[in-house]
Amino acid sequence: MIQGSGTAGQPGIRSGRTGAGPEGAGQAGRAETGGAGQAGPAEQTGTDESLADAFLSVSRKLRETSQETLAPWDINPSQFRALRVLNHHGAIRLSDLSGRLHIAPRSATEVVDALESRGLVERRPDPSDRRATLAELTEHGTTVLGGIRAARGTEAERVFDRLSPADRDHLARILRQLQN
Repeated sequence: MIQGSGTAGQPGIRSGRTGAGPEGAGQAGRAETGGAGQAGPAEQTGTDESLADAFLSVSRKLRETSQETLAPWDINPSQFRALRVLNHHGAIRLSDLSGRLHIAPRSATEVVDALESRGLVERRPDPSDRRATLAELTEHGTTVLGGIRAARGTEAERVFDRLSPADRDHLARILRQLQN
């Protein structure tokens, strides 16, 4: 467990939360005063754990919504990522695709197999190396990717619509900073 700045018997720095999440439910009064010689639950967990829990919860919600959005196309998240990479980079070797997707070469082959069987991707020999194979989007793949992107844009609007434009900008800046 991540500890707050206080120790047992000494209140930690308050995060401004009262009653947020299961650990704080009904504990707001005790957390403020530190209780009878004990640090309250909000002080024991600290702000970092609360942020991590909130971040994971939102991430889980986005992932579930994304899977629901992809379902009409019978596309899973790995296949969608592959379509995006192929759209961005054009025809590339399967080994390069696996590297860009951060998956094993065999997994990249399986992803391309599934997309190729649906006419979204096609393989062709690499003109510069007879041993290598290139994968590229088909016209149908490009159309499907466009439809998915439009649906995902609507999905993102539903999730982030609750934020003001300024809050969205701040969140985007903070997330970019955490990515680095």
